[in-house]
Amino acid sequence: MKLRDIQKKAKGIGIHAARMGKVELIRTIQSQEKSIPCYGSDRVAYCGEESCLWREDCVSLNEKPSQGS
Repeated sequence: MKLRDIQKKAKGIGIHAARMGKVELIRTIQSQEKSIPCYGSDRVAYCGEESCLWREDCVSLNEKPSQGS
């Protein structure tokens, strides 16, 4: 999901997203929706939330090789 779309979703639920990066913004949305704010974390290795809106992006984010590896 593109940052602009995430910002629109955030605005729709009352989050002021002007200076937030993508990870912080998604975690804020997750918290606001009473979900675990886990986007982009190591939790993806054992996450069972198959219907999570952020899952595809989160999984791909965590599959990227880390710098220096």
